[in-house]
Amino acid sequence: MEWRPDRTAKKAVYKQIADYIEQGISTGLFSPESVLPSERLLAKEIGVNRSTVVAAYDELQSLGVVERKKGSGTCISTNIWGISHKRIPNWGRYMEDGSFLPNLPLVQRIRTENQNRHLINLSSGELSPSLLPSEQFKTMMAEIPFLGHLGYDHQQGNVSLRETIAEHVKKYKNIHTSPSSILITSGAQQALHLIIQCLLKSGDTIAIEDPSYCYSLPVFKSAGLNTLLLPMDRHGINPDDVIALHKKHRIRMLFLNPDYQNPTGAKMSMARRKKILEISTELGIPIIEDDPYSLTSFNGKVSNTLKAMDENGNVLYISSLSKIVASGLRIGWVIGPKNVIERLADAKQQVDFGHSIFPQWAANEFLKSSSFDEHVDMIRKELKERRDEIVKSFDRYLKEEVDYFIPEGGIHIWCRPKKLVNENQLLEESMKRGVSFVPGSVFGSQKGYIRFTFGREETSVINEGIARFAEALRYCQQNDKSPAT
Repeated sequence: MEWRPDRTAKKAVYKQIADYIEQGISTGLFSPESVLPSERLLAKEIGVNRSTVVAAYDELQSLGVVERKKGSGTCISTNIWGISHKRIPNWGRYMEDGSFLPNLPLVQRIRTENQNRHLINLSSGELSPSLLPSEQFKTMMAEIPFLGHLGYDHQQGNVSLRETIAEHVKKYKNIHTSPSSILITSGAQQALHLIIQCLLKSGDTIAIEDPSYCYSLPVFKSAGLNTLLLPMDRHGINPDDVIALHKKHRIRMLFLNPDYQNPTGAKMSMARRKKILEISTELGIPIIEDDPYSLTSFNGKVSNTLKAMDENGNVLYISSLSKIVASGLRIGWVIGPKNVIERLADAKQQVDFGHSIFPQWAANEFLKSSSFDEHVDMIRKELKERRDEIVKSFDRYLKEEVDYFIPEGGIHIWCRPKKLVNENQLLEESMKRGVSFVPGSVFGSQKGYIRFTFGREETSVINEGIARFAEALRYCQQNDKSPAT
């Protein structure tokens, strides 16, 4: 055999061997009627250890390409050949090679367990059904006729909704903008994807908070971006850290969540907001401000967002109705310079031909109604009660065992067991007892932290959830046989 693996390549040797054999099957080099070379023989022919060939065959077997039969050797799987020897695509390989990465396995596991089992859900960022304005929407849709057209709407989103959002952000967040500077998106997540795809390129360096919800998103890695971390405290990131990072790495973009940050619940101080904007202007670094929670402020006072203080057009502002009205509406928006908004709108049009007219119409009617203010007041009151309940539960069951930060808005509380345990074991034991949370490592480099979310479950259930977690924590502290992570 003339082929040899490239030992200077970044791809592992066993994967190179697996790729070579799979390509050989496709081209006919390896006949479907023949047995593949034995592990020992192939290792000798291409100059590698037998264990490397074993790993390559294991890889091919896991993908369904080969079958390994004791006493008969390794042969091409009959399952990849259809009638008349037509090759069935190796979907496992396609999924592995795709550029858009899947969610973290731990995130997938938590989501699946919450869907398939009746867990007390202290992990999901979605609001509970009782916090959604379902009755108001039923009344509104029964009383107000839909008079819009059923064709494609403006690529930036429905004009009436954008006009309403312009008034909304002016009234509640002191942001002065025009409908032409607004793009309607399918929630904040799509807005983030559009910004990354349209305004950055592979190899660019960005900075995010540490910890941060952004850290859990594969979209940055999928785009080939270099992600740097900015340590957080209770007042947000330290602006001096941005300067230091930029000197070393030339930051192209800064992603921040200043109000009741996910996962810590921290609120960036006004002094730091001003300094961040000064640095952005001085260095020409755009800021992506993600603001899902500012309206949930428990005392009703909404601080100026970075966008409200932005005098030079340096901030792209993302918000949505997901954490304040209903996630199922899929209504989010980006506010920024008109030329940037037009670029993002063009990309969105290529993806989905613009946003669906029905949720835009419903969102517009609700935002304009008196019901909206009543709903926001209810959300603040209810979330504060749930925040207070989870704090009481900490004091009741974990007073001497965890440290935690009490947020003044949002839906998350960030805590740290004083005695570190293996977070995977802790999650498994918690789910066995019927409660879920999100380990802190999902959100960044800090180890030993936990994010609980109090917006999903009713107040009456939160106490039981923390009691079950406390049982799991004590079990793990007594039986932890692996290094803490």
